[in-house]
Amino acid sequence: MDFLIISARTSSLFILDLVDGDYDIHPMKLSLRGDYALRALIVLAEHYSQGIVRIQTISERQNIPKRFLEQILNDVKSGGFVESRRGIAGGYQLARSPEEITLAELIRHVEGSLVELPLDTEGSGRRGVKPDEVQLAIRSMMKEVRESILKVLEHITLADLCARAQKLRSENAGLDYVI
Repeated sequence: MDFLIISARTSSLFILDLVDGDYDIHPMKLSLRGDYALRALIVLAEHYSQGIVRIQTISERQNIPKRFLEQILNDVKSGGFVESRRGIAGGYQLARSPEEITLAELIRHVEGSLVELPLDTEGSGRRGVKPDEVQLAIRSMMKEVRESILKVLEHITLADLCARAQKLRSENAGLDYVI
């Protein structure tokens, strides 16, 4: 039996798989590398029309260690997401427009896979016990949930994330914090 658990505190999604008293937890959470890659590419997307962005600028804006950022940007460069220029005026820029880069393809490149969760709807369950109709119904429903998540990620682009970030900035611009 599968259960979907959403943690608002950590922005994570977990699938809890319960069969015959055994629990398996399958997190769907970006690694630090994946999080940094997304944040770096959002900076590049926000500056898309302006051209090259220095790595130092990205590092400072997103508070990403420069050495780690260099590795990440080299990786996404090999995936065709960014281009680089060396030298004093060097830096990075998106290889394609922000409207053409989906979260799904970026996450697949950086993380390897979006959702790798075992679903044994055809064969036997654990310990050789065949799942009953209720377990199969729940599993098929959870498969639909995973497929829905994938569809959403396929349709969200870097441009969409930039628009969301801009909206949040403008909403928070008028707030004053007094301590």
